[in-house]
Amino acid sequence: MRNKDNIQHLLEHLQTTEEKELQYNEEAIVAAYQKNSYHQSLTIKILSVSGGILASFAFLGFLFIAGLYNSSAGQLILGAICIAGAIVINRKYDKMLMDTLSVSSFIIGFILLGFGLGKLQVSGSTISVVFILIAIFTLCVVQSYMLSFLSVLVMNGSILTLIILNKAYDLTHIYVAALALLVTYLFLKEAKIITAGKALSRLYDPVKTGMILSFLAGLICLGKRGLLPVSPGYIWLSSVIIIATIIYWEFTLFRVLNITKTSQKVIICIFTVLTLLPTVLSPAIPGALLIILLSFLVNYKTGLVLGIMAFIYFISQYYYDLTLTLLTKSILLFSSGVFFTALYLFTHKKLAANEKI
Repeated sequence: MRNKDNIQHLLEHLQTTEEKELQYNEEAIVAAYQKNSYHQSLTIKILSVSGGILASFAFLGFLFIAGLYNSSAGQLILGAICIAGAIVINRKYDKMLMDTLSVSSFIIGFILLGFGLGKLQVSGSTISVVFILIAIFTLCVVQSYMLSFLSVLVMNGSILTLIILNKAYDLTHIYVAALALLVTYLFLKEAKIITAGKALSRLYDPVKTGMILSFLAGLICLGKRGLLPVSPGYIWLSSVIIIATIIYWEFTLFRVLNITKTSQKVIICIFTVLTLLPTVLSPAIPGALLIILLSFLVNYKTGLVLGIMAFIYFISQYYYDLTLTLLTKSILLFSSGVFFTALYLFTHKKLAANEKI
């Protein structure tokens, strides 16, 4: 929800779900949302994070040159101070400059904590758990965009690190499947989450973006052959759950397009399953497709761009990893192209018919 049209669409949706007429001040809602949304452009957010990362590395370089790396206690204390300072800055100030400062402090804090705990011979698993707890605490205390976004990345990255450190590589499928379900819930329940409370409405956008990036990171671990030594016998597990989630998305689309005939629903679902069946051994492809479909449904442009880029990459990776003849590969690509073209024509026709009505 980025503009007045999106807010108006949500209010109309709420009105249709209630039996009695709702009374609300649309202009006041728009003004309040824009005041508290922290919706800088994507370019500004990227520059803010990039600037924070570069400043963090520069400051860390100075600290290590000064000899801080010799003191584990100093690293732990300064790391805790940096994280606490980032939280305090975000709670008291609402400026882009302060956002960059808090991002730098937040990143420095985690790096110093990691080094300090490592020097004390604390296991990598314990450090990951500590990071997860700090990230959860930050999400509960601060609802700013940048720190919430980074907290989600830290939390999911630490979970993935736990899986890798303990060599439980097959749990990556469960990790990816769980993220697929969570991302789908966030998209399809957008109106419910945003209207549940002020804190959730402020957390929604950064958490959604962070979850998408975390989901893509998990898909890369599964989509890039040899990156993780996952067992080939379980490669289908996450694919089946993701494909089932896409089918669930289709039922949501049926309501939007006013498709009520059971025969049409069954045909579309069967066609979808048959088309995605060749990708069962490559969960990254249906995962990227899921991001595209969800983003398209709610008009989330950032997710749509990320999903398209990931889809192109995973298709290319899958194509070159196949131990099949060039003819067979071409047939698979052709069938996928036919499906998406047919789906576009079908949905376009339905939308045009609904507009005439």
